[in-house]
Amino acid sequence: MSGIRKLLNVLYVTTPGSYLSRDGENVVVLVDQAEKFRMPIHNVEGIVCFNYMGASPALMALCCERNVRLSFLTESGRFMARVTGPVSGNVALRRRQYRMADSVDFSLGVARNFIAGKISNSRSVLMRFLRDHGGAENSGGVERASKMMAHKGLALSSCRNDGDIRGVEGDAAREYYGVFDHLITEQKEEFRFTGRSRRPPRDLMNAILSFLYSILAHDCEAALETVGLDPQVGFLHKDRPGRCGLALDLMEELRPYLVDRTALTLVNNRQVCPKGFKIKETGGVIMDDDTRKTVITAWQKRKQEEVTHPFLNEKIKVGLIPYVQALLLARYLRGDLDAYPPFLVR
Repeated sequence: MSGIRKLLNVLYVTTPGSYLSRDGENVVVLVDQAEKFRMPIHNVEGIVCFNYMGASPALMALCCERNVRLSFLTESGRFMARVTGPVSGNVALRRRQYRMADSVDFSLGVARNFIAGKISNSRSVLMRFLRDHGGAENSGGVERASKMMAHKGLALSSCRNDGDIRGVEGDAAREYYGVFDHLITEQKEEFRFTGRSRRPPRDLMNAILSFLYSILAHDCEAALETVGLDPQVGFLHKDRPGRCGLALDLMEELRPYLVDRTALTLVNNRQVCPKGFKIKETGGVIMDDDTRKTVITAWQKRKQEEVTHPFLNEKIKVGLIPYVQALLLARYLRGDLDAYPPFLVR
């Protein structure tokens, strides 16, 4: 597919006390004023800092000059701040996006496809479990949930407003998360999942999911800006100060395939263990530094895998999926496509 960018590295800085500085054209990570890591800026597409000490103005300027997103998150993955250069992108495309976001019918059509992708890909996670563990004790419940979600997916066609879509999405999510614990086949007691909990996550599995969802949101936001769209103006997630509605829209269909499967693999393959998590005084659960590094390494490895894109019918790296979907959304907004094609796992 023409226009596909090279999949560069996102530099994740997780070591407590890290300070970012610039040395010529290099990003340098210092801990206690000692150099721990360096990377040429041209090899980086983004820098994400968790629990950071700070960054030099010179490094911030370099990131802006080279169009490298510099983001600061808490140790649990909650967004705090971002340093970016001047807004870039096609003004005509953004104006078109703003007009279409004000159209109820247009927004409904795009939102319906985002959620159709989410439900379909969530079902694929359940079907994958049934293929691998069809004889398991809990497989019946997973199969029932999958069938119920299929019905919810069909119900999207009759939705007449965003409230209807949210209702269908909520019902499908309850079915999905209601059996998610069955998909955990190892370390079941320690990673028991009783439902989604956010801000803060209340158990170990939710801590992994929330952390990876934050990273996915960052990737989706970067992808939208790269193709010239405004990440804040969504079609399902409506305007709210400080919220990147379109990035949240885009990540809906990608959560199950990119995040949920990665989280389950980490737990079921015992790549993470209970001792790598801490319970805060507030009751929230966070990962320690080593566990965060393990999760990020698995995420980066996942992004390097190849998959055949269902709409393009071409092989791409998994890490490019948000970018390709953003590109397809831009083409739909321009009128080059009849509808927005969600990413559907085969």
